Amino acid sequence: MKMLHVYRSEPSEDTKKLVEIVSEGRESDSFDLTADSPDYDALVDKVMAADQTICWW
Repeated sequence: MKMLHVYRSEPSEDTKKLVEIVSEGRESDSFDLTADSPDYDALVDKVMAADQTICWW
């Protein structure tokens, strides 16, 4: 199962630990919306390729 993590803000240590726990044993990728110019086309491609997407606020 491929999992995508989308970050709306800079992840805290707690968030990083939760990501580590839920991603254990799975292929995972991430996308950072806090970048200066997020590539939304790439985000759509990643969402479509993932089996599960989690958004972290």
